[in-house]
Amino acid sequence: MAITRARLLQGLIWLLYPLAIYFGLQFLQPRYLALLLVLGLLARRRRAAGQLLRELSRIDLTVLVALLALAGVTALTNSETLLRLYPAAMSLGMLVAFGLSLKYPPSMVERFARLEEPALPPDGVRYTRRVTQVWCVFFVCNGCIAGFTAVAASRDTWALYNGFIAYVLMGLLYAAEWLVRRRHLARRTV
Repeated sequence: MAITRARLLQGLIWLLYPLAIYFGLQFLQPRYLALLLVLGLLARRRRAAGQLLRELSRIDLTVLVALLALAGVTALTNSETLLRLYPAAMSLGMLVAFGLSLKYPPSMVERFARLEEPALPPDGVRYTRRVTQVWCVFFVCNGCIAGFTAVAASRDTWALYNGFIAYVLMGLLYAAEWLVRRRHLARRTV
């Protein structure tokens, strides 16, 4: 039960990242928040770190190193803008992971789908590929907006978009895909 609570708390912390940065900037310099970010990234990976690193693909490892580097450079430069670019960097990392899975199948969504349905039929593979493409478009749009809010918007606007609106949009896309998938599966079984 403690592991479940810890994971729930960890997920909540990452979801609330923009709000934590927004309020943290009221009291701390960006470098200290960036160091907390590095500690958070490392703490997320501390259990079975060796096994996790072996299981990460080169792409996943590159994304992790890039995020750690961004946090490190932020700590060195004390740049609030770099700190606020973290959500845009996350979108870029997700775009790279999802996009490369289209080039080197199986697609990311197919991998998730096979956890539930290991014998995914060919039309399911095509469908998951299309959904992966939709997520790539989302990550491009989200990353651009997150980047814009980081460099050209107020802290309030940045926190509102990255701490609320982006999550609502992700939730809506996920819910819409779930509904479409249910219809798709229902047609297949009829």
